[in-house]
Amino acid sequence: MIAQPRPDPRRYFEAVGDARGEIAEQEPVCLYIETTNRCNLLCETCPRTFEDLEAPADMSWQLFTRIVDQFPRIARVVLHGVGEPMMVKALPRMVRYLKDRGTYVLFNTNGTLLTERKGRELIAAGLDELRVSLDAAEPGTFLAVRGKDMFDRIVRNVRAFTTLQRTEGIEHPLVSLWLTGLKETIDQLPEFVRLAHRIGVSEIHLQRLVFTAEGEGLARARSALFEKLEGDEPKRLEEAAAIADALGGPLQCLRCHRARHQPEACRRRPAMVAVPTPLDIDVLHRPRQSDPVLYCAVFDARL
Repeated sequence: MIAQPRPDPRRYFEAVGDARGEIAEQEPVCLYIETTNRCNLLCETCPRTFEDLEAPADMSWQLFTRIVDQFPRIARVVLHGVGEPMMVKALPRMVRYLKDRGTYVLFNTNGTLLTERKGRELIAAGLDELRVSLDAAEPGTFLAVRGKDMFDRIVRNVRAFTTLQRTEGIEHPLVSLWLTGLKETIDQLPEFVRLAHRIGVSEIHLQRLVFTAEGEGLARARSALFEKLEGDEPKRLEEAAAIADALGGPLQCLRCHRARHQPEACRRRPAMVAVPTPLDIDVLHRPRQSDPVLYCAVFDARL
């Protein structure tokens, strides 16, 4: 395997060539490591809600280091899978272990456990990005999509964290809010932008829904904003982009992820960036059934 210079962690996909054989000729640039399969929500878009998985458990420190140590020049590591990473006691230690080797580290969280103590631990560990999957702009829709009535708690947690950062002059981690692109919730996007502005979040992402042909809960083809928009859906995107432009200040961008259809706003406004192409995932490590983790995957993607 050929050692390569470390790529830009936020543009790591540019280091991956289009032509690949069966045997990797370069080291991977990004790892997905599922640190736990436990979660405290019951999301209607998540297979964990509808399928029997392995027994609930966290990744051991020994397994984590055994995986990471195989890639001393890894540029980017994402510490989430189907579970909630902030349930893992060793999470700050994992972040610090990666940061000590110069790796860019991030994960998605539902934000329910983002207390001041845990937030300060992640800041001290050097976390680069904290992505909060909120999926709604108000409590009723949040309950319908995420399965538990915890919207107000999450909003309080995120506002407190961004206030802490602003008060103490702390730049990292970069905090972003994420909304899954559902036909049932796309009308929430304009208010989602306003909510982000109110709680001090500078980056918003509209994320493609992942679903199977069979469909479970809201993870189904008819709920997805996929390949084309219908009815008032383009207007909601245009409205959200206009709100982002008007609010200005700390609100920097609204990004539309992995949608084959690119609305006019995505092409002409710097406030929105549409990026087409889906993930291409190659499984690197699948442990025995007794191992407390689903998988560790190496992937390349154009995000």
